Amino acid sequence: MTVRAFSLGCIRWALAGLSLISVAHAEGPNFKVDAAWPKPLPNNWILGQVAGVAVDAKDHIWIIHRPRSLTDDEKGAALTPKRSKCCISAPPVIEFDQEGNVVQAWGGAGQGFEWPEQEHGIRIDYKDNVWVGGNGRNDGMVLRFTRDGKFIRQFGRLGPNKGSLDTDQMGQVADFAIDAATNEVYFADGYGNHRVIVFEADSGAFKRMWGAYGKPPTDNKIEGYDPQAAQFANPVHCVKIAADGLVYVCDRVNNRVQVFKKDGSFVRQFVYEPETRGSGSTWDLDLWPDQQQSHLVMVDGTNNEMRTIRRDDGAVTSTVGRSGRQAGQFHWVHNIAIDRFGHVFTTEVDNGKRVQKWDPVDGAPR
Repeated sequence: MTVRAFSLGCIRWALAGLSLISVAHAEGPNFKVDAAWPKPLPNNWILGQVAGVAVDAKDHIWIIHRPRSLTDDEKGAALTPKRSKCCISAPPVIEFDQEGNVVQAWGGAGQGFEWPEQEHGIRIDYKDNVWVGGNGRNDGMVLRFTRDGKFIRQFGRLGPNKGSLDTDQMGQVADFAIDAATNEVYFADGYGNHRVIVFEADSGAFKRMWGAYGKPPTDNKIEGYDPQAAQFANPVHCVKIAADGLVYVCDRVNNRVQVFKKDGSFVRQFVYEPETRGSGSTWDLDLWPDQQQSHLVMVDGTNNEMRTIRRDDGAVTSTVGRSGRQAGQFHWVHNIAIDRFGHVFTTEVDNGKRVQKWDPVDGAPR
């Protein structure tokens, strides 16, 4: 029996901190895809797997993609000898304006830092700096750059994972959130580790870390799916900070979102599509930009849908999307970001390899 079988109202179960969520009929934002966004890329460029999206203070949209995920057929113009007229890889980091034009692009290996083996995650902080990470096997670091790509700082280093209690190196970080109130950065760590870890954003000083339910993280092996598991599964795939100080963490394979205070104290959790196996149902989320941040918008790359969630009780108010490759459909929808107008931007990995824009058709932020 699936959660959707309970379509008449919102039914909640509270069992050992578990809230199982069904679809509720309630007012909230809904969306339609803008199939014309972004505009065609310049310079004969093509995107690989798009593994991160962010919105900056100008409401410009930033993505990070994986040039090394392109097939020879896709990058035919870059081969020697050329295989075809198109294409060559775009640089890994791209900034778009609201109309979908490329503003700038940069990234890749450089002096003084270790570029990830496989790109994953991008965030623009309140100082207009750009954070990027990776989830390759040896990606134990997160990088911070200026807006135009000048290197500032590296957190951690490239190398074998040292475990969830190590404070000098990460384990394939999936996401990061920067708290302007405290100048701290939170890492969802990640594909190798089982924790949220927090550092001072400028000095890199370690502050604190926690695992599921706010307990100390461990590296104990989790066998199969368990929505009541005592620790995070891999990957710990998102971390977001609300204006009221609540911290939302995606425990993807366990089909749940856990909610904490900034000190790591556990508040509650919500489970979505609990029969989902494979890569899980809670891939990424962002906060709706109304004054109350009344909703979350979540993407689910296994069921390939985007769901709108009432934040006060975790109830799903609407869903959009399905598996497919047409505009408005998804294949491994991976990340989400929302601008202050309520436009939603989603990315796709595996062989989806694109970014899509969604416009609010009702419930626009006020």
